[in-house]
Amino acid sequence: MKQIIGGKKYDTETATCLCDYETPLRSSDHRYYTEALYRKCTGEFFLAGEGGPLTHYAEAIDNNCYTYGSHISPLSIEEAKEWAEIHMSVSGYEEVFGPVPE
Repeated sequence: MKQIIGGKKYDTETATCLCDYETPLRSSDHRYYTEALYRKCTGEFFLAGEGGPLTHYAEAIDNNCYTYGSHISPLSIEEAKEWAEIHMSVSGYEEVFGPVPE
């Protein structure tokens, strides 16, 4: 997936995937989505995802009608850490963001 946002290019093929998440729902469920945290070679983080018509990835096609959609969202380091705290293992988190004090 590629997207230009704010004059910057975000490309899942050239960035490093740090962690991905998939809802435990069937892919046919309208609430199903998948997303992954990426880091560009410049150090910037972004989230790339796709999902059904009842997710935050939905795309409007008509008045009150939505379909499957996908997009990329740039993240600040704080936002990336917040997402990672929920979806990454402790060792994975510390590998990306450094040791965390007890």
